[in-house]
Amino acid sequence: MTTPPKTPSSHTLSLPGVELVYDVRGPLPTEDGRPPLLLIGSPMDATGFTTLAGLMADRTVVTYDPRGLGRSERSDAGTEQDPEVQADDLHALIAELGAGPVDVFASSGGAVTGLALVARHPGDVGTLVAHEPPSIPMLPDAAAARRAWDAVRNAYLDKGFNHGMAAFMALTGWRGEFTDEYFAQPPADPAAFGMPQDEPAGSDTRDDPLLSDRSAPISAYSPDIAALTAAPTRVVIAVGEESADMFTDRTSRAIARALGQQVAVFPSHHGGFMGGEFGYPGQPEAFAVRLREVLAG
Repeated sequence: MTTPPKTPSSHTLSLPGVELVYDVRGPLPTEDGRPPLLLIGSPMDATGFTTLAGLMADRTVVTYDPRGLGRSERSDAGTEQDPEVQADDLHALIAELGAGPVDVFASSGGAVTGLALVARHPGDVGTLVAHEPPSIPMLPDAAAARRAWDAVRNAYLDKGFNHGMAAFMALTGWRGEFTDEYFAQPPADPAAFGMPQDEPAGSDTRDDPLLSDRSAPISAYSPDIAALTAAPTRVVIAVGEESADMFTDRTSRAIARALGQQVAVFPSHHGGFMGGEFGYPGQPEAFAVRLREVLAG
């Protein structure tokens, strides 16, 4: 029988430099003995997990807005999304929940944060499912990938959000290594991705958490393979079946190889767990089924 979605209760954890806002769906301590399931992303806030959290309603689910995103307002001078800082925030959150070690599903930049969390605080996590972490240093063509990523930032800074997002989508949709053929392409046209040439109102601040330098530490992060291997945590690197040979599929497979494991394949694409929160929808029901399988081991 399907468990109906639970209404989240919102809470605030005061940490140095941030008021960290998180949501809990279900009881703490848990009633069935299973650990809470944390869903984490970056630079995405908790709203991106609304559908998946509802589909995992038989468990206590915790989501949060990372430092400086959504409702989690910073009072420090920082703007960057640093995976190690976010990992320490999560360490404090897990301690506040009083329910560790927890299970974690982490996607994209959140998967990078999840890897940093296990490396820095290995006792916090029982199982980590790291879905398509975009770690450029793990690639054999890391220098070319960094050049391609820098071009996304430059398109955003020079021409605005729509041009930056078009460049980002061209990068993430490219299959294989970033060769001369990739760099010989004309600049990505927003119209090719269904976006207007004109920039949206209020987009001239150039501080978008994805397209600006705020996200640079995420893609620049190199996982601590020795620490991950030594940790008691079960680490699973996951990819979407539609992402084959694309940027985050390649980074994920490189991390899995370094850990001596095979990737776990999930339905759909990079945002396959979403039901339309951002971008185009994935296959959230099938994704949730696969997540249950992987968490069960």
